[in-house]
Amino acid sequence: MFNLNDPMLYVFAAVVILFVLAQSVFFLMKAWKRGKELGIDKKKLRNVVSSSALFTVPSALSVLATVIALAPALGLAIPWVRLSVIGNLMYETTAAEAAMEAMGHQGGMAVPVSDPVIYAGIAWVMSLGICFSLIILPFVAKPLNKKFMSAGKKEEKAQSDDGTKKKRGLGGFINDHATPAIFIGLIGAFIARAIIGAGKAETFGDGAGVLSIITLVVAIVASIGFELLAKKLKLTWLEPFVMPIGMIIAMIAAIVFFNVLPEDIALLEWRG
Repeated sequence: MFNLNDPMLYVFAAVVILFVLAQSVFFLMKAWKRGKELGIDKKKLRNVVSSSALFTVPSALSVLATVIALAPALGLAIPWVRLSVIGNLMYETTAAEAAMEAMGHQGGMAVPVSDPVIYAGIAWVMSLGICFSLIILPFVAKPLNKKFMSAGKKEEKAQSDDGTKKKRGLGGFINDHATPAIFIGLIGAFIARAIIGAGKAETFGDGAGVLSIITLVVAIVASIGFELLAKKLKLTWLEPFVMPIGMIIAMIAAIVFFNVLPEDIALLEWRG
């Protein structure tokens, strides 16, 4: 019988994680040695290491939240490996759900994958899809960077005497409009599923419901609240934590309301 929590899956995951950790330690030692060769003070080196370690905390919280979100369907091993190597919340969730739907798994993230073929297919889609960035970036990153830098230099930043707005070029348009639009589009897909629902009526957990709406609202309110708090009190260190904190609070809210609300309301679902 296929088991999402089979010990061998954890053994394979641990091997990958240990390799990643060993690689990190190796480059840390090389960087420390190079810093000493350049005559950098040890105190500065320690500050760089400590600040870099603190900078990883928001990412670690996002990883934890994503692993928790993927665990009901995929267990802990694959999400743990995927988020510890290369990956992020948007890609991993989208890739997993797309693979599930293509291979006929019903219930989405709420239903454990019991077919080893489907499980392997999901793992391959999540892993191979993200690898294309490693293949493409060496060829396109430098030319794209040159284009962006050139566009930024061509932007006219000087304000005219009559008080008209500054003219913005391609770089400004991408930063102000294109990038936020792409991010909002990705978020919109998750919001639509949480409100409208999808899947078959006979599969519990594949639609929208009272809990999905509550989770969505709590996540939005918590994120906006912490964002405003960070700006109001000028807590720049809090800004990277806003999204993971909002996700974790929303998950806690879902658990609380599931246990507090009457069963017929907590389990109510609909599909668009």
